[in-house]
Amino acid sequence: MERALEFESRKMSNMSSSDRVAASREAKSLILALNEVYKETKDPELMDIMKLLTAKKQKIEKRLKGVPSV
Repeated sequence: MERALEFESRKMSNMSSSDRVAASREAKSLILALNEVYKETKDPELMDIMKLLTAKKQKIEKRLKGVPSV
């Protein structure tokens, strides 16, 4: 949970494409890990954190798709 909050507060400006890919993968793994805990506890705070991470992941992926391939 601490890693998820730290990831959410990280700045995402001035990232290279490879940094964005790594951040997207990290977000996905954090979301999946939190989801496993959420299935057990049904803690609404976990759901809120997952929503924040998902929104940030979508922004990163949107930027990745907008960057032309070389």
